[in-house]
Amino acid sequence: MKDKLSKDRIVYSTEQGRICPGCGNPVNQCTCRKQKSPSGDGNVRVSHETKGRKGKGVTLIKGLDMDAATLKLTSKKLKAMCGSGGTVKEGIIEIQGDQIERILDYLKKQGVRAKRAGG
Repeated sequence: MKDKLSKDRIVYSTEQGRICPGCGNPVNQCTCRKQKSPSGDGNVRVSHETKGRKGKGVTLIKGLDMDAATLKLTSKKLKAMCGSGGTVKEGIIEIQGDQIERILDYLKKQGVRAKRAGG
C-alpha cells in the first residue's frame, strides 16, 4: 500500500516547479517549513570558523531564538557595525572576518546573554 501512495505523489510540476513532499504546495509557498523556525536553546554562542571557506574566516552567531525577518535585521545591524559583509544561513548569522569581541559587546548591550565558543 505504501508503494502505491509514494508513486502517486507529485514531485515536480511544469506549472509550479518543485513540490514540497510534506504539504503538497510549491516549495516557495510551502506551509510546513515556515512553521519550523530555527529555535535556539537559550545559549547564544559566538565563534570563529575557517572550515570550508578557503582559509577565509567568518564569525558565527548561533542560538539566537528569532524568526527569519528578525535574524536578517540583526544581521544587517551587525554587518554595518563591523563594516563587513555577511549572511544568514539556516538560522546562523555569518559575519566576515574575526569580529567576536565587537559582536559580544553589541549583544551584551542588547541584553542577549552570549558567550564565546571555540578556541
